[in-house]
Amino acid sequence: MKSLKTVVRGLPVQLVVSHEMSFSASVTLQYEPSDPYAVRAAFTVVGSDGTVEWIIGRDLLADGLEGPVGEGDIRVWPAEERDVSDLYILLNPPAGTALLKAPAQEIKAFLQEAEAVVPRGAEPGRIDLDVLLAHLIAER
Repeated sequence: MKSLKTVVRGLPVQLVVSHEMSFSASVTLQYEPSDPYAVRAAFTVVGSDGTVEWIIGRDLLADGLEGPVGEGDIRVWPAEERDVSDLYILLNPPAGTALLKAPAQEIKAFLQEAEAVVPRGAEPGRIDLDVLLAHLIAER
């Protein structure tokens, strides 16, 4: 199978604590054609050493640009403020909740790059079933 390029983009985000308070953070988004349904997101709060990594569905991010989507651990929706083009990402693991506000245009540009590598709907053709099967058997 032909190897395709990995898409990586870093962008600023805000960790929203309350309506009045937020912290500057960054996220590095990574799209691997070998895992075509997923976007890896590594979040870092400015001034801290720790990074928190999440795997977010590519379709979830794309659909979240248009309206509220998701349930469970990850929810995504566009900001409703007038003339503000932000995207909210709510991460809701059992240990706590984080609300992040990201620039929608940056997310959209990242997704367009990823779609140029593997168009939406073409993901099944990118999955190497032999590797997936070997991985599943090894976990037994």
